[in-house]
Amino acid sequence: MEVIRRSSVFAAGMMEAFDHSPSDKELVSKSKALCRDYIHSRLNLYGLGSSKTQVDSTLCDVAAVLLCLGDELECMRPSVYRNVARQLNISVAMETMVSDAFVAVATEIFAAGITWGKVVSMYAVAGALAVDCVRQNQPATVQTIVDSLGQFVRKNLAPWLKKRGGWTDIKRCVVKLDAVPQTHWLSPVAQSCKHFLSTLYIYIMKEP
Repeated sequence: MEVIRRSSVFAAGMMEAFDHSPSDKELVSKSKALCRDYIHSRLNLYGLGSSKTQVDSTLCDVAAVLLCLGDELECMRPSVYRNVARQLNISVAMETMVSDAFVAVATEIFAAGITWGKVVSMYAVAGALAVDCVRQNQPATVQTIVDSLGQFVRKNLAPWLKKRGGWTDIKRCVVKLDAVPQTHWLSPVAQSCKHFLSTLYIYIMKEP
């Protein structure tokens, strides 16, 4: 009887965990909200301004961590995350081209697997592309970037995010400020992004 009771308790716990697992729709919605928040921060950084879209209270900490990691990554390799449209040789006036370029970059970033560092890199690329769009008087294309990121998350990252219980897992990436590692964990991400951005236009424009 004790074994049966323990089995029932274990099963109930498993069902409770399953019930609280974020749905694909919820993950995509949060991913897009975080993207809008990240883009807003980048537009403000360059004095381009934008209407602030407040993230849900449950995402405030996640948004802060994502932005903090993005700042680190962009400071490590500033040339990689600036003038991305020019690096890819695309016109931001063509929404389809911007969407295809973003998806191609994201696909390349995650080609060898998924890590939080690569997720941060994807958001940094989205932010940089959005800055290019606004600078070139194409603010409407910013929403295209947000939508493209959401679709990419739905198709490619949702299962990985679910296994980690959702976006809150990114907060584990934050370490004490006095802990200085020998090699920054974001360094390989920045290096690989620099490599493929310089050659990706050929990849994007290949015939299927």
